Amino acid sequence: MGIKTYRPVTPGLRHRTGNRFDELSGDAPFKPLLVSLPKSGGRDSRGHLSMRNRGGGHKQLYRVVDFKRDKIGIPGTVETVEYDPNRSSFISLVKYRDGERRYIIYPAGLQVGQEIVSTDRQADILPGNAMPLRFIPLGTVIHNIELRKDKGGQVAKSAGAGAQILAKEGDYAQVRLPSSEIRKVHLDCRATIGQIGNADHSNISIGKAGRSRWKGIRPHVRGTAMNPIDHPHGGGEGKAKGGRHPVSPEGIPTKGFKTRKNKRTQAFIVRRRSK
Repeated sequence: MGIKTYRPVTPGLRHRTGNRFDELSGDAPFKPLLVSLPKSGGRDSRGHLSMRNRGGGHKQLYRVVDFKRDKIGIPGTVETVEYDPNRSSFISLVKYRDGERRYIIYPAGLQVGQEIVSTDRQADILPGNAMPLRFIPLGTVIHNIELRKDKGGQVAKSAGAGAQILAKEGDYAQVRLPSSEIRKVHLDCRATIGQIGNADHSNISIGKAGRSRWKGIRPHVRGTAMNPIDHPHGGGEGKAKGGRHPVSPEGIPTKGFKTRKNKRTQAFIVRRRSK
């Protein structure tokens, strides 16, 4: 894949870059796997604002992606590589031998026409194949990793993400996650071989504010520009600096403050991510 630039015929194009989409092959999504996706505008089920700076954006249809990879032992053939507006990575449409079609996350190097399989035993170490961690060699790059058996992949699912198996000890494998955290994952949990494609997603410059609005992101106002009623940094005479350590609108420190409270899974973290 590559990143394309634009001739600056307008101010918004001067610094804008975009994806060339060289890998894509499908013209239209597979309709039976599309679901209507209404906008929330940042509101929760009670209608209260639970996430700021959300609203508007282009209308989207959700693609139902198979994160469980539970078509055990049935080979499938990659039909297309498609764009997905709901995630940073691309997706691939796979037709299985029994006739069913499913979307999967597109790993780098997966070719249209290639055969992939999800299995509970040893299989070829090729991009797109899914199997339990106990059958994947040390040093292999993996993605879409389960944290509980048969729950479906929860880790390493965004563009360019890839984790690596470092060691196996007892019933657990030590996996280095994209954040550099090292975590224990049970050997019966399934993962998919390969690094996720579209790795240049993080290098794209959106170029103008309007492109953020297309994505459903509304303008973000600095706390120091607000009134005291609206933000802890608000108010003051002239250009006030806030007068305290940076905090969120709710008063929670935003730089270096640990917010993790899940002690139940603390024992599975071998090494915390580096700052």
